[in-house]
Amino acid sequence: MDDIAIQLAREENITGEILIEGLPGVGQVGKLVAEHMIDELGAEKIAEITSIYFPPQVLINEEGVTELARNEIYRYEADGRAFLFLVGDFQSNSAEGHYLLSDAYLQLAQELGVKRVYTLGGYGVGHLVDDIRVLGAVNHPGLREEVENQGVLFTRDEPGGGIIGASGLLLGLGAAYGIEGICLMGETSGYIVDPKSAHAVLQVLSRLIGLVVDETKLEERASEMEALFDKIRDMEEKRSQEELSYIG
Repeated sequence: MDDIAIQLAREENITGEILIEGLPGVGQVGKLVAEHMIDELGAEKIAEITSIYFPPQVLINEEGVTELARNEIYRYEADGRAFLFLVGDFQSNSAEGHYLLSDAYLQLAQELGVKRVYTLGGYGVGHLVDDIRVLGAVNHPGLREEVENQGVLFTRDEPGGGIIGASGLLLGLGAAYGIEGICLMGETSGYIVDPKSAHAVLQVLSRLIGLVVDETKLEERASEMEALFDKIRDMEEKRSQEELSYIG
């Protein structure tokens, strides 16, 4: 087995100028956004990626048949513009693998004519968030104003630990490939899957790429999550009041 294997569904008509990465991460924010777009747009799968750097496990499909861990690339074209989506259930389980996989993604992106990559993720703040901010990072100073004009924030100390995994490395390594890189990070508690944060990121991304995507299903999931947040807040407030009563 190759360290990293990319299997294309076909050789022709698979190019695209924009790559959108939505692999697993904090709050699964990027994954939710990219998979929602794929579903709503009816994007077509054009590639599968397997690697020894993925966790050593297989998946079991609905028929009970095992499949190797893999990530996938989808393609959507409209009005002469083509978009590629990198999605899946896995990132590397080693630092070396993160670099090698990100480099492989970029090599393929360059071959397919990608000029810009958008990486999507969550920015974990450790508490429930009411008004979600979308933070940004770019791999070229000239991109910042374009992103800021869409309400994205650039702050000196956030995220404090930098951007881990493919969302960061596709920007850092992408510069050497001549590929512009923009990272969008939705603020999230980091405790649970967060469709509310994903909805905020989707709105910004849609404006940046000029692509209208039906947000209804993601909005519904975000509303359900907001109801859950309200219950959690009520429980926390009740517990706090009980503790104060006990102390008094």
